[in-house]
Order: sequence, then structure tokens, then C-alpha cells
Amino acid sequence: MDTAYPVCAEKVEFLQARWQSDPCYAFYGVDGTTCSILTYLSQIEDFCPPRLGRNHSALPWHKKPHTCTEKAEIRTSLGQLYEVISNNSGPAVNFIRSRVERMSEPWIQAGLRMRRSSNKTVLNQMRVLLYPGALAGSVGQRFEAMVERGGPLGELVQWADLSACLTILGHNLTFSTSQQQLHSLIGAAPGRGSCPIQRPLTFDLIYTDYHGLAHLQGAMGLAFQYYQCRFRILDSFGTEPAFNLGSYAQSHGYKTLWGRWGLQPLQYMTMFPHTPDNSFLGFVSEEAARAEVREEELEPETYRKDRIAVVYGKQDYMWQGKSEYVEVISEELETHATVYQPPGHTLNLPSFIRNHGLLTQEHFLRLLHRAKVFVGLGFPYEGPAPIEAIALGCVFLQPQFNPPHSSDNNDFYKGKPTTRQISSQHPYAEEFIGKPYVWTVDMTNRTHVREAVKAILSTEVKPFTPREFTCEGMLERVHAYITHQDFCSKSVPSWPPASALRMHLGPLGQSCVSVCRRSNLVCEPALFHHLNSPSVFTRLGLGCSSMEQEVNHLFPAYSPWGRHCGLQQEPLLFSCAGSDPSHRRLCPCRAHLPGQVALCPDCI
Repeated sequence: MDTAYPVCAEKVEFLQARWQSDPCYAFYGVDGTTCSILTYLSQIEDFCPPRLGRNHSALPWHKKPHTCTEKAEIRTSLGQLYEVISNNSGPAVNFIRSRVERMSEPWIQAGLRMRRSSNKTVLNQMRVLLYPGALAGSVGQRFEAMVERGGPLGELVQWADLSACLTILGHNLTFSTSQQQLHSLIGAAPGRGSCPIQRPLTFDLIYTDYHGLAHLQGAMGLAFQYYQCRFRILDSFGTEPAFNLGSYAQSHGYKTLWGRWGLQPLQYMTMFPHTPDNSFLGFVSEEAARAEVREEELEPETYRKDRIAVVYGKQDYMWQGKSEYVEVISEELETHATVYQPPGHTLNLPSFIRNHGLLTQEHFLRLLHRAKVFVGLGFPYEGPAPIEAIALGCVFLQPQFNPPHSSDNNDFYKGKPTTRQISSQHPYAEEFIGKPYVWTVDMTNRTHVREAVKAILSTEVKPFTPREFTCEGMLERVHAYITHQDFCSKSVPSWPPASALRMHLGPLGQSCVSVCRRSNLVCEPALFHHLNSPSVFTRLGLGCSSMEQEVNHLFPAYSPWGRHCGLQQEPLLFSCAGSDPSHRRLCPCRAHLPGQVALCPDCI
């Protein structure tokens, strides 16, 4: 046996029995003979030594394609994006295109401001594939059917804003919602995806989602792992490291339907900055974008509101058990709803509710413009609508959750790759914005709700949007990610720079997310490697009776019982989220720019 190819014999045996299981093998010349199998395994999959008399050149899908040397210059038009999107159709794509068109002027103006003020690194133009897998195949059909019935639109908002952002930043986009087209774009071999792709991947970055990740794996064979460092996964609710590493998740009780892909946790991109182990992608508030174009301060009369509340909940099941809560609000405010009513279906809404039915985004924003209060019912969780409402000068009134909702006690979060404890319908609004814009109440306590409503009515608030939800904020953030995040490099991360590190030793049982937030900082997983050495324990004055290196998502950490010090053996398990009653976490915290949680003062 050739020690350089230890599994060659095993692979030959496998293909002798299974070569007809996927037409891709025949496509690559396998006909069942040992000779054809050995040729395939040496020239396409690299599991066997080269055949006698043949050169062993690089695998065809390893060769680097011609690198683009054109610079990514800020664009002043989204015309290219319209062309790219127009190759796709359906309600979801129509929503994306419509949003891009409505917000084109704010994006262009933000790009121009960025160009004028910028001393930012000019990048080579990236070839980028946007593949929302949730819109492809049978899953896509179900998703499409929901778009016009009040279904979730948050992901579509993100796809629209990401595509506009990348276009303005000057990158070269391809957009597809077709699984069949995906196979063509990546050069998949005909068949069921058991074989590698036919040529080097021509995209520098692929933005997709969990569904798209499965589609890519099912089409790329061995090439999936080779190229996975180029993937970016839009993942609204986040994926913690303990769930991400398949073998660890399996053996430590973190296995879920999602997770297990073994990517760098920062390759997952979230809707809100709730999971610092992931990258915060975000979206743009449509109203904030319009305000960016206006640039001038609005007259005080503009902030004057009608005495009305708009309830957040487009489907009637969201209202179940909420009548008393909404009734208390309606004592002080004329209460409006935008609940979808299927043909021939009677809604079970309280009689005092004025229901407008499902509104277009334009009409919905007009209604919010009049409203004093935007009322959360507890679901949907963590959507974009409250940010829009606050940008229009509404106060967001939302229920607190006691006990917090999590995968342990809540069907929605069950199976999601996160241990987060959700303390309210919109934790970002509660923690990062707060009063006077956001009031979090005990929905079951009528007195508490009534007092909150009266306090809100006596308070005048101006429209407010954190910078991270403006066009400029998103351009700044995405540009920084593309410039600095390199998951294909084998070296330790150099961004954020070491100068950003604020080292904290947490108390027993607290995650680094909590430890850093307590000091108005954020946990930065890319800085963990600076803490993963024995000298750090010494610097913190911790006397270690033992120093172990383990595969453990809590490490680096200190256990006072026995004075055990633990170092991380598997970098994929560096985790801001991990916590345990018997460990004190070593936490890499950093400051962040005002209204831009993803970036530190030293980061740009």
C-alpha cells in the first residue's frame, strides 16, 4: 500500500460496487473496470497514485481560475443588479426587486458619500454568487406561497439589501434561485453530486443560506469541502460553535437539524448582532434610508403622531391569547392591524381592532408614520419591522418573556443551533435601543401595560435608527468584512487587530457574551487565540494546578475546583456563547463604534 494514499484500496472497492449509483462516475469515464476506477481516483479525486505513464497534474477543480484585476469602484447605479435579478421570477424575487428599486436613491447617495469620505482599501472586484436556497426547489415553492399571505419577509429584506450593498461596493454579482442553474454556475458534473465539480469555482464568494448549503454539498462532491471557506451563510437566528462542529455536537448533545457544517462560525451572518460568534450582516431600515437622502432635520410637526397603535402580527394565529393585552392598549389608543384575511375566512380579531388587511410596504410605512405605538404580540421574533417603526418615530411596546424563550421551552427555537435565552420579542431593540423608543412589559399585568402606555403617550420621541441599519452603516460593515475576513487562510485571524482586545475573566456560569456586554463591550471570537496560552492565566493571577488542552467549547477557561486551567484544542470551538456553572471563561472583549456593533474603533 502506498502510504501517501492510505484509502486508495477502500475507495476502489467502494466504486467497484457503487459506480453505477451516480451517473457522474460514468461522465468522468468510470465503466466498472479497475483501470477506469484507478484513473478516476487519481485524476479527479486524488485518492490513488497517478497511473504509470501519466502526469499527475493538479486536479481539474483545484486549478485557480484567472484572477479578476478590475478594481471594485463605488457604483452610482443599480442597473447591473436589475439585470441580474431579472433572470429570476416569482413573488419573492419580485419583493426583492421592488425593495431594491424603492431604495435605489438612498443606496446611491450613501455610496457617493462613502466615496467622498473614504480612505478605505480599494479591493479587486469580487465575483459573487447570491443563492437564496430557501427560494429554490420544493422549499422555495412553499416559501413563495407564503410571501403574499403575510409570511416572513425578513430574509427577503436581507437578500435585497445585501444585493444592493454589494452592487454599490462595485462587485460583480450573479443571482439565482434555481437549483438547476446553480449546478450549471458551479460546473457540477451531471448526476447526483457524488463527484467533484468539473472546473475551479469561478466565484470568490457565495452567499447562501442553510438550504443553499445543502444544495451546494449535493452538487460539489469533494470540492464542497475544498471551497467551503468561500461560503457566507445568511442565518437569521445564529449558529453557535458547539452546534457547528458535527462530531462535537453529536457527542455533547448539541446535534440539531441545522448546524454540523464545520464552517468558521463567523461565516454565518445574522439579522441582528445577537450571536457574536457569527458575523452581523443586518439590513437597512427603509425609512432611515429615505431620511439619509433628505439629510435635513425634520420640522417638529413631523414628529406629531395620531393617537393610534398599530399591532405587529400579520397572521391571526399570532393574536391568540393576546386579547386582554391589546384591549388595555385600546383603552388609550385607536388600535389598527394589518392581518392577512384569506378569501372566505373569518378572522378572530377583537371587535375594537381596525384591520387594514395585508398592506404593501409603502402603505404599511404610511400607517406607521401616523402611529404613536407599534405593538408587539410576542411573535414574530426579531424581525425588521420594529426597526422600521422606531425609524418613523413610533415607540415599540413589546412583551417580556419570563422565563426567557429558548430551545428548551419554545417550539420555534427548538432545533435551532443556539442556546440563546430570549428575554423579549426583540432583544436587540430592548438591549441596544431601549427607552424611550422601546418599552418591554409584562403582557399579563394589565396595570403594568396601562402605565407603560400612559408613559409613552406623555413622551415625545424623534425618529431614531442606529447607524448599523442605515445604507452607509451596512456599506461600511460589508466592505470591512470583504476586506478583512479571510476564512481560506490557514493563519490565525489578524482582524480585528490585537490592539482591540480587552481581556476579561468572567464569573462562574457566565458566557463571554454576558461578560463583555456587562462592560458595554462585545465578545470578539477572532481574538480568542490571543487568550489561548498558559501565559494568559499567569497574567490574570490564576495559579493552575493543571493545564489541559481539550476540544471543549468552554475553553479557554478556569475551574476554581482543583484550579484546572483549560486551553482550546479546536479553533472552531472558540465560543463567545458557551457557559457552565463550574467554569470562569477567559473572554476576548472589544469596544464598538457608536451604533455599529460589528466594528471596533481600530477595525476600519
